[in-house]
Amino acid sequence: MNQFAPERPETVFTYGAPGLKFGVGARFELGHDLAQLGAQRVLVVTDPGVAATGSPAEIIQTLARSGMEAVLFDRARVEPTDGSLEEAIAFGRAEGPFDVIVAIGGGSSIDTAKAVNLLVTNEGELMDYVNAPVGGGRAPAKPLLPLVAIPTTTGTGSESTTICVLDVVSQHVKTGISHSRLRPTLAVVDPQLTLTQPDGVTAASGLDILCHALESYTARPFTSYEHKQANQRVPYCGANPIADMWSEKALSLMATSFRTAVRHGDDLEARTQMAMAATFAGLGFGNAGVHIPHANAYPIAGQVKNFRPAGYDADHAMVPHGMAVSLSAPAAFRFTFDAAPDRHVRAAELLAPAALRPDDAAEFLPSVLAAVMRDVGIPSGLAEVGFDSSDIGGLVEGTMMQQRLLATAPREVRADDIATILQQSIELW
Repeated sequence: MNQFAPERPETVFTYGAPGLKFGVGARFELGHDLAQLGAQRVLVVTDPGVAATGSPAEIIQTLARSGMEAVLFDRARVEPTDGSLEEAIAFGRAEGPFDVIVAIGGGSSIDTAKAVNLLVTNEGELMDYVNAPVGGGRAPAKPLLPLVAIPTTTGTGSESTTICVLDVVSQHVKTGISHSRLRPTLAVVDPQLTLTQPDGVTAASGLDILCHALESYTARPFTSYEHKQANQRVPYCGANPIADMWSEKALSLMATSFRTAVRHGDDLEARTQMAMAATFAGLGFGNAGVHIPHANAYPIAGQVKNFRPAGYDADHAMVPHGMAVSLSAPAAFRFTFDAAPDRHVRAAELLAPAALRPDDAAEFLPSVLAAVMRDVGIPSGLAEVGFDSSDIGGLVEGTMMQQRLLATAPREVRADDIATILQQSIELW
């Protein structure tokens, strides 16, 4: 049976989202918000860079004025590993119990908080819950604590999603944990917190926003799946009308704000529009799903050699997640074009309203995306971050392990398809 022409097509899609508080100054209402959750003792999770800005200390003072005790873990690692998550989990287990967990930072801090929340409420070890085939793929048996996510970067969407991403160092692979119970209870999005974000971080995380919106918009439709029973439903259900709406709006907002936010980081209006785009894209892909560019990003980040990105205060080689996603995205959307030409063209028009459509419509979205990447200073391809043709085999192997993501692609994806996409991504321009 053709997987895209099921005998009994799906007729149901699902939609989930956290509560949302958005706007300048929203963080100062956290004491009230946590009181509604019955919080008395709170674990605050952040990373050293965000801690140095003073924002976590400011928020902890807000909680203290509301009579709450806050315990700080400020060692979340940029691009978490299994080791860094295990350190955070051990801290949470030793210092608990807690009523609520608060994450302050980018996706790394929020994902660290998700892992801690999972393992302070459920038995077992981290690798028991990591997605198969890398880990055991176990589902949590018990409810998690309320998790409040306060993003300080614009892009990851982790404040809206059910995903925790990590590097499994021994296997040289980036993977994740995925379950609906990991979704934060409340996202507090205060654009003022993003003003300290360096331009390199803004560029990489902004490309993550774009790829979230583009991948969910071009994902295989929910109707292309075989009909599921209620207990078989997963957070990523394929492109659907509600996710499409969020993705389209995210692309429109990024068209007018992204370049400005990178070049003029103190422009609060541009930062606000980017924060809103990140939120909208998260609400879209957190339900529809992402596909090939994200699947490729995991081995690109996991197999990095010596690359050190501008703007990231990290003591290790890394390819930031949004950058890793973007590097194969133009070639990936060239590959997926035939599955839904109208959607690819519409996405390009939303992202670059004044751009002229090339004679070959399949090149429209790749060319628009590559132009954005050039303008914000993203590397010009895999070669610039240290990969060459000899690395393709290892990268393909890592991508093909991400079947949870590849299942959302609008076309069947074979290893040789991924090899072609990655080879085309060695040099983009």
